[in-house]
Amino acid sequence: MLTSSLVVTGAGSGIGRAVVLACAQRGAKVAALDIEAAQADEVAALAMEAGSPLAVGISCDVSAEESVRAAFDRVEELLGGFDAVCANAGVEVNAPLHSFELERWRSVLDVNLVGTFLTCREALSRLVDNEASGSIVCTSSPSAFLGFAGGGNSAYAASKGGISAFVRSAAIDYARHGVRINAVVPGATDTSMLLASQADEAARTDELERIRSAASTQIPLGRLGRPEEIAAAIVWLLSPEASYVTGAHLVCDGGLMARSANDF
Repeated sequence: MLTSSLVVTGAGSGIGRAVVLACAQRGAKVAALDIEAAQADEVAALAMEAGSPLAVGISCDVSAEESVRAAFDRVEELLGGFDAVCANAGVEVNAPLHSFELERWRSVLDVNLVGTFLTCREALSRLVDNEASGSIVCTSSPSAFLGFAGGGNSAYAASKGGISAFVRSAAIDYARHGVRINAVVPGATDTSMLLASQADEAARTDELERIRSAASTQIPLGRLGRPEEIAAAIVWLLSPEASYVTGAHLVCDGGLMARSANDF
């Protein structure tokens, strides 16, 4: 078994959902945390069908300290504890920096960076108090290392760059406690976040086709990633097979970061 009990934030869709189901198929108990309670419950039900002995959906706003604390209280009450956490909840809001409203800019950092901090802090405090080893995986992004040609990415890039620095620091601090902390770096993945800026269905369809077309030429593997592929990387980092890996970034981006921008 890869882990006995797993907590996933942002579990209602996309990569988080795929992680919950992948771990459920391997026999883990799972807690699916999401700001949308109905989506969390839906994923938990699917996890039970996939083979989890116990799966629960829990409403959680990762940007709110009390909400995160209450969610972990529920995890311990319902699952009896945990030994693995995937801090995955995230949002993306893009705008030119010179016109980016402060409230919107902060909202991205509150969910992505502060949310990762609160999730990890709550998990670590309980693991350390219980003298328990464990594994934590945080979701970073190529934007932590590269500028995107499309632009308008300052808030998202800042939040993901912060997560990557946070992972390296926390991994050193908690290695002596037997807790491994790593990051996965997903490239462009076929999830709803790709279309978050598009309001109507027609615009979303057009934008998805544009992204898929761009992926076919700009990503060396010629396509978008699937959530299940990113989940497989996360599952490996969570598992005992990665027992000597901490403070690392596992890039899962179809070759995007390996490619030079100069094709001549």
